[in-house]
Amino acid sequence: MPLSPPMSPPANEDSNRMPMPSVSVVLPARNEAAAIGQTVARIRTLYPEAEIVVVDDGSTDDTARVAAEAGARVVRHPYGMGNGAAIKTGARAAKGDIIVFMDADGQHDPADIPRLLAKFDEGYDMVVGARGAGSQASVGRGLANALYNRLASWMVDHPVADLTSGFRAVRADKFREFLYLLPNGFSYPTTITMAFFRSAYSVAYVPITAHKRIGTSHIRPLRDGLRFLLIIFKIATLYAPLKLFGPVALGFLATGLGWYAHTYLTEGRFTNMSALLLSAGVIVFLIGLISEQITNLTYKRDG
Repeated sequence: MPLSPPMSPPANEDSNRMPMPSVSVVLPARNEAAAIGQTVARIRTLYPEAEIVVVDDGSTDDTARVAAEAGARVVRHPYGMGNGAAIKTGARAAKGDIIVFMDADGQHDPADIPRLLAKFDEGYDMVVGARGAGSQASVGRGLANALYNRLASWMVDHPVADLTSGFRAVRADKFREFLYLLPNGFSYPTTITMAFFRSAYSVAYVPITAHKRIGTSHIRPLRDGLRFLLIIFKIATLYAPLKLFGPVALGFLATGLGWYAHTYLTEGRFTNMSALLLSAGVIVFLIGLISEQITNLTYKRDG
C-alpha cells in the first residue's frame, strides 16, 4: 500500500504548530501524450493537495491538452528548449515550498512521492529517488551511470547513489539559487546534485524502482553519454577544480622528473622535454588553484 499523503492538522489542534509545507510536482514533458494523462491523474489521486505543473516543451502532439484535462496546470514553451529549460520554467512557476521533479513518461511511480517527502523531516534539503540495478534502461546505460556515480562520489567526498535520476524533491528556495547553473539540455540532475554538495546543502537518497517508459526515449546513448561525461568535467571545474587539475599537474610533474632522471643517467644532461613537462605541471596546478578561488566566490552565500 502506498503511504498516504500528509493531511492538514485538525482546526482544534495547537494553533502554534508550524504549517505543513506546500508541495508542487513539476513534470517536464515533450510529446508525452500517451503517458502524461495517467501520470497526472495518479498524482492527483495519491496527493490531492499538491500543485501539479506540466511544462510542455514545444510538443507537437496533444501533451498540453491531455495534461490539462487530467488536472495539471500547463506552462508551454513555444518551441523545444530542452529538458533542463523545462525544469527551470517549472521551478519558476511552482508555488510550493517543496518541489518534486519527476518524468512524465511513466518511469517514476507517484506512490514514491510521500517516501521522498518523509525524508525532509530528517533535515535534508534534497531527496533523490535512487534507481537500483534492475531499473536501468539498458546494461550500457547502467554501466555509464555507475561510472558517473563513482566520479561524482570522488569529487564530493560523499557517496552519490544516483547522479542522473530525474526523480527528486527539493526545497524550492534552495533549488532556485542554482537556476543560472543548470544547462538547458539534459542532465540538470548532475549539475544540481553537485551544486548542493558544494554549497553544503544536505542530500539524501531513497531507493526506488523505475519502470519502462511509455513511448520513445529522447536520449541517444552515444551522443548524450558523451555529453554527460563532458558535463561531469564541467561540473568538476565548477565544484572542485583541484580534484581535476591536481592529478593532471602531478602527472606532468612525475613524467618530467622521470624523463629528467632518465636523460641525466644516460646522457648526463637536462633536456628541453623535461623543462616542458615540469613547466606544464606547474602551469596546470596554478590554473587549478585560480579556479579553486573562483569557485569559492561562485558558491559564496550571504548570511
